Amino acid sequence: MDNRTTTLFSFTWLAAAFLTAGCGFNQQSRFQMSFLPPAPRAAVSGVVLDTPPVVEPNLFLRDVPAILLSNPQPRKTRGDALMQRAAQNLQRGMHFYQTNDIASARREFDAAIDSMLEASDQNPADRQEYELKLDEMVDAIHRFDLAGMGAAAAVEEGKFEKAPLEDILQMTFPVDPRLKDKVRAQVAATVSQLPLSVNDTVLGYINYFSNRGRRTVVAAIERSGRYRPMIQRILDEEGVPQELIHLAQAESGFIPRAMSRKAAGGMWQFVRFRGNQYGLQQTRHTDDRMDPEKATRAAARHLRDLYSEFGDWYLAIASYNCGPGVVEKAVERTGYADFWELRSHGVLPAETTNYVPIILAMTIMEKNAAEYGLAGIAMDPPLEYDTVEISAPTSLTLVADVLERPLAELAALNPAVLKSMVPDSYSLHVPKGTGNRLMAQLQLIPSGHRDSWRVHRVSTGETLAAIGKRYGISPGSIVAANSLPSSEAIEGDCLLIPAALRAETAVARGISHTAPRGTPTRRTRAKAAPVKSALAAGPRGKNPPALAASAR
Repeated sequence: MDNRTTTLFSFTWLAAAFLTAGCGFNQQSRFQMSFLPPAPRAAVSGVVLDTPPVVEPNLFLRDVPAILLSNPQPRKTRGDALMQRAAQNLQRGMHFYQTNDIASARREFDAAIDSMLEASDQNPADRQEYELKLDEMVDAIHRFDLAGMGAAAAVEEGKFEKAPLEDILQMTFPVDPRLKDKVRAQVAATVSQLPLSVNDTVLGYINYFSNRGRRTVVAAIERSGRYRPMIQRILDEEGVPQELIHLAQAESGFIPRAMSRKAAGGMWQFVRFRGNQYGLQQTRHTDDRMDPEKATRAAARHLRDLYSEFGDWYLAIASYNCGPGVVEKAVERTGYADFWELRSHGVLPAETTNYVPIILAMTIMEKNAAEYGLAGIAMDPPLEYDTVEISAPTSLTLVADVLERPLAELAALNPAVLKSMVPDSYSLHVPKGTGNRLMAQLQLIPSGHRDSWRVHRVSTGETLAAIGKRYGISPGSIVAANSLPSSEAIEGDCLLIPAALRAETAVARGISHTAPRGTPTRRTRAKAAPVKSALAAGPRGKNPPALAASAR
């Protein structure tokens, strides 16, 4: 060994000694921040996010050649880039949360989850790390959502609901030995477009749904009546098995505004990016994922595309749950294009391994309803409605006033409307037979005021002063808006109420409420000419021509 070789060997041995003597080099993580940054000082109990200690640099390694300290990293994929973007979204969301900008925090948190779920399809280099980071992110956001962002209150108020089966997707249940022969005989005699299989996992869910989970199944069957004819029609039009209706049952229990911990929304539980791929768009005031008909169409087409890719309905259903990229990777790793083989090899997420058996259990039980005590359940009547095109931003409350129907009824027909404000060019559902009436009466209200004005029918004994006090306006404003000949209120009249635009709506639309006195704002520039209402004109107390025509 010559001197150069001896020197190089000695130097290499010395460097290795430093690296193995407790002075190891800390390789920086691909994620540049913790998923759990510090919470505000006033954070609710249960949200604990500690700041990591500062680590001083190791002086002994300052002069060691970089090549000896570097570890080869796997080539980064688009999935890794999406994970890094998600981390950045989360960091920004935490910043907004700490400054009490809740709307911005929620937007960034949603974007973080969307990026992580999209990353699943792009095969991140380290699948185990991906799963860990996703779970960590979901748990962190969920805690903040409940603690400081009003999600708990929103659920209590019925704005969004939890998917009923979300908690059981990672659970398995015991098998009733008495079920085995019975279920096998049922399946052998059952006609189904979706292939049916029976094994211990499927039997375990049948056992659960027959006992402790029975109420969940019954409630979903009852609720399904509202949407079943529409879903069956769309599944048939898209050429996919009718049994896929049970995906909506498993995903949401047919709840149009169900929201999962991973930000999947609607009856078919689309995450935002996947919904966008199939035409489900979001605006400040609407989310198409919550529209039962639009979401059903998107789900049927997505499932058809997944079947075209995999040629197997079980793999298509599994892909619907965890993403096609995950299933593709599992098939590549094992060489099996069979769901049960992938399940037995443990290469699919735990939730997905139970998702397909849940669908099969529900299908078998409903096709043999009498055997499971499910025959004769009274389903809710199908929702029937007219659809009208809204030509200007319009308050759902105004629509309820005009049609004299409960606001809750209109909200139920339009679950995709998030803030009781219908945007321009939106297709609004209204009770069957009321569409023409609504369009005729909206024409009588200046388009620039449909987001704030109200309509009020005068009751016995009411005065304009009392009506004005109720809506926070002067009696003179009511007289002017309706071109009334006097300040007397006549029982049965429908009056336009020029109510002020709500502050939060004005901010959303960019309307200033702090303009100097005398400065024309959008609201003052949109001053409407008095409406000689067909709502209140003609001979006082009588229905105007427009109302009479629409009532026929």
